[in-house]
Amino acid sequence: MRLVDVLRALPEGELQGLTRRLGLFIDPQKRLDPPSQVARALVSQPDVRDPSGLPPMSIDLLQRLVEARGRLLFPSLPPGLEPLAAKGIVFARMTKSRAIELILPSAFLVQLRVWEREDPRSLRVLLVQASFETTSAIASHYLGRPATPPLPLALEHAWEVLSSPTRLEEEIQQLPPQESRLLEAIEREGGEVLTEELLDLEREPMRLRTATGAAPSRRGTGFALERRGFLIPIHPNRHLIPSEVAEIVGRSARGERQANRQKIKTSVLASDYLPRRARFAEDPSALAAALAMSMRENNEFRGNLGFPRSLTSRLAQRFGREAHRVSMIAALSRAAGLWSPSALHPGAEPGRWPLGSLGAELFRVWRKGGAWDEAREFPEIYRLPAESREPSPSGQLRELLLDALQELGEGRWVPWRALAAYIRDDTRALAVGRLLRRWGERQGIPVPEPVDLVRRMTFESLHGLGLVDLGDPEATEGDEVEPAVRLTSRGRAMLQREPAPIPETQSTFLDEETLRVSPSTPLALLLQIFPIADFGRITDDLELIISQTTISRALAQGFDGEKLQAQLGALAPLPESLVRHFAQASVVLAQAAYVPASAFLWIEDDTVRDMLLSRRPTSDLFLDPSPAGGLLVAPGVDLERLVRRCRSLGVEITQEGKVLRVGSTTPPPSAVGEAPPRRKSVPPRRSA
Repeated sequence: MRLVDVLRALPEGELQGLTRRLGLFIDPQKRLDPPSQVARALVSQPDVRDPSGLPPMSIDLLQRLVEARGRLLFPSLPPGLEPLAAKGIVFARMTKSRAIELILPSAFLVQLRVWEREDPRSLRVLLVQASFETTSAIASHYLGRPATPPLPLALEHAWEVLSSPTRLEEEIQQLPPQESRLLEAIEREGGEVLTEELLDLEREPMRLRTATGAAPSRRGTGFALERRGFLIPIHPNRHLIPSEVAEIVGRSARGERQANRQKIKTSVLASDYLPRRARFAEDPSALAAALAMSMRENNEFRGNLGFPRSLTSRLAQRFGREAHRVSMIAALSRAAGLWSPSALHPGAEPGRWPLGSLGAELFRVWRKGGAWDEAREFPEIYRLPAESREPSPSGQLRELLLDALQELGEGRWVPWRALAAYIRDDTRALAVGRLLRRWGERQGIPVPEPVDLVRRMTFESLHGLGLVDLGDPEATEGDEVEPAVRLTSRGRAMLQREPAPIPETQSTFLDEETLRVSPSTPLALLLQIFPIADFGRITDDLELIISQTTISRALAQGFDGEKLQAQLGALAPLPESLVRHFAQASVVLAQAAYVPASAFLWIEDDTVRDMLLSRRPTSDLFLDPSPAGGLLVAPGVDLERLVRRCRSLGVEITQEGKVLRVGSTTPPPSAVGEAPPRRKSVPPRRSA
């Protein structure tokens, strides 16, 4: 929805309140109406391009709105909305079903910064990172006239077309033959070409040379695709097809690839492979929830830095999992928002997600490729500096692998040799291999071959995400048996984008201390009891240990016992023993008053104590009442003032047997046998 249309739909009082709140000036002499003037001011706010100064809850809400293309429904007002509504970034309205609809206008969508949950090659990400000349050409093409600043308002017309799959497909079908052939040729090359390759594909004989190399002509076929938003140039000399456009353009080539794959598929389905040993996949939802609970009691993690390897090793040992799996689940959980403050609120995402749905959310983030990249030695993107976080072009290998698993691994074991041949035979693997080598040269790191990279995705990532079972995973080429994979029922549901049914059960206590958490439990209710919970078995189910020790530890840290008991009771009925533990731990035997003081003076004589408390020079130095046997020195009283004022009343203060004296009044020590220095005589004043 366009920003101007949203502002025009606001009541006049709300529009005036927004204007006063932001200190905007509406010029009645301008030809633009007030909503248009307000829109021009709103898109120029610093928080729109870099929202890092906003509260964490507001940043997370912005990310959810960006993923939902600017519209989300909530049963009630979500946390973090107030700062965004006050700045005129997000607007809310009531629907007919009494739900709250949040609207993020498209003028903000096209300029908000990129997050790790997004596809690095999606249209929005490429538009945000594109140069001013590129975005201006795209806006002018869809406006039908030259685009005038502010550019985000002009880009709204282009976004309406490019963000709609139906209208985008119509635009691609209406391309002239020359542009259509060039777009298909670039898609066959992996969706990414250099400027020299682009000029060769469009058969452009003219070569304009700049400091960064060859430059495409502004009148060629490549520029015609660029101004439509179908080919986005990336500095200095690369050109990428957005993933939404590549999805539509590549449909025609899938039929050709299907004929080549049929032979391999027939040979695989003709045999029945059964491994000797198997390693079955587990649902990562329980491990992701346990990591989210652990992060709220850990101070070593910093939100904008990589996950510490020492902490990864300790958590892997604590949960009994491999270190690389813990690192992957941690990176994906953070990208999915499970560690954000909004996860503690049951009315907002991800706090309202059921525990059993966390695995599907982690797989969705992994499929985007912005948080975990297997092409690197350390796949977590946050371990890299900001200038080196360019994602690898391995996203096409992910889709190729998932397509192969759907066709070959439908409920049966598939030898890895057949799966590797299936991928190696695909023409896209050759194109991605070429792109991977170029990416490795830019990053200065060695890059594995596409088949080796796909093996790492299968045996580590997909198995850790619970999508594939592994048969004979330790087998090598020289062994009699070979490794095999099998797509799980959970994996088939995820690939078909059908949410797996979550049983509506209640969390129960297996004994007096062990709580088995139901898959239908919202994440927020689970995270709220982290102070009193310790971890038991973590498999497909999550078991927590609630004991007298954990309750006492939480109360010692300052948590409210009655509130924790109520939150735990919302999950499952409490055993009688836990009720007694909460009652015993909450009993108050006595109250002690805390009084801040800076020191304590031991004075046994009651008369001297009363004198120091009653005399004017020293009465403000001590706390009254003070305990018997001495006086409490008031906070902020320095030692020099204390010594000087007490000595004026005839009371000396000693420390470790030595008398304390004020430094400015103590004469300097003289040498042995040396006479003390004489004072200079001052002549008397003469009277007038």
